[in-house]
Amino acid sequence: MSAVSPAGTTPDTPQAERLPLPPRTPDRIRDDAHAITVAQALAEEFRQEAATRDRERRLPWNELDRYTASGLGTITIPREYGGTGVSYETLATVFATICAADPSLGQIPQNHFAVLQNLRDTGTEAQKRRWFGDVLAGHRLGNAGPERKARAGKMTDATARLTRTADGLRVSGTRFYSTGALYAHWIPFRAADEENRPLQVWVRRDAPGVRVIDDWDAFGQKTTASGTVLLDNVAVGEEDFIPLYLHLDTPTLSGPVSQLIQASIDAGIAQGALRDALDYVRTRTRPWVDSGVELAVQDPYIIQEAGQLQIEVDAAHEVLLSAARTLDALSRQPVTDDTSAQASIAVAEAKILTTEAALATSEKLFELAGSSATRAAHNLDRHWRNARVHTLHDPVRWKYHLLGNYLLNGVRPRRHQWN
Repeated sequence: MSAVSPAGTTPDTPQAERLPLPPRTPDRIRDDAHAITVAQALAEEFRQEAATRDRERRLPWNELDRYTASGLGTITIPREYGGTGVSYETLATVFATICAADPSLGQIPQNHFAVLQNLRDTGTEAQKRRWFGDVLAGHRLGNAGPERKARAGKMTDATARLTRTADGLRVSGTRFYSTGALYAHWIPFRAADEENRPLQVWVRRDAPGVRVIDDWDAFGQKTTASGTVLLDNVAVGEEDFIPLYLHLDTPTLSGPVSQLIQASIDAGIAQGALRDALDYVRTRTRPWVDSGVELAVQDPYIIQEAGQLQIEVDAAHEVLLSAARTLDALSRQPVTDDTSAQASIAVAEAKILTTEAALATSEKLFELAGSSATRAAHNLDRHWRNARVHTLHDPVRWKYHLLGNYLLNGVRPRRHQWN
């Protein structure tokens, strides 16, 4: 019989049933420049087997442990709580860098950072010190996302319920789109109390009654394991939830930061697709018979398309960083209805451009590289599959709408995690 690990699993445990390793104190990230340097080094490492992980749907447990050990998971914790307190520009750069290497792996921490921002904006002082401290000690945060429903309903509807029983607080429900939950130590999620008021409840990944099912079967972002979380009468402490209903009228940066992360992932997908397209054209693509050139890189049409794609990718990245700098500036002053709206608008512009760059580059890749690039051995279609799946996170058509409505009519975007 195999020896049981401290996490309660064995070396033979199927990857979909593993529990995360017990937390270990990660390395210390000194400052913004150090965070970017560490991300670049990890990206180079993660890129090596990214295509194989996608092809085999090999969950990146070891790679994620490397990410956590590096200290990158702590970088947005404010300095007064022991973190690095990096800028939003650095956060966007880190996400884009990792996602250019492997966007499935790069997406896994998205909810970790979104939850940290939410904690900054709505948590009590005791909750901040407790959960920031856990992350600084190596804990990962996941998420149990919106329910998957048989009929139409609002994304913000919560069927998970927190109730008070003779044995204390208990929560039950089913959640889906739970990116990061499988790999997490803490799983925060949206629920409602007995008065149907919204809460953010935190439960331990290994708590009795918590079950994470790896039933994510989308054709892209395959190893995010963004599947189902089942909650069956899970015990909840009195300090293990945030009463979101107390903050419904309070403007924050939580939504814009969440969207900035999403846009950064798409920027990374675009960069990775363009990199692989250019590499393939340089080393494998044959010139078209009518081109009159010896090498594909001499084809004037390929040259023009490559230049056009580079402009689109670079433009999207620059607008992303500009949006991040806007968040940095706005975060240094009290957040108001107006500044929250400005943040959402800035990030919406970035989200539009990064979405379009990711989709265009991953599609044009094949026009540049030629029919041989479609062979399964190269697995270059993963770029389009990842772009197509991830950019559906929230419809970019509504970004155009909120931008135009703000410019023409002065209508502020609604405040939620998709704005």
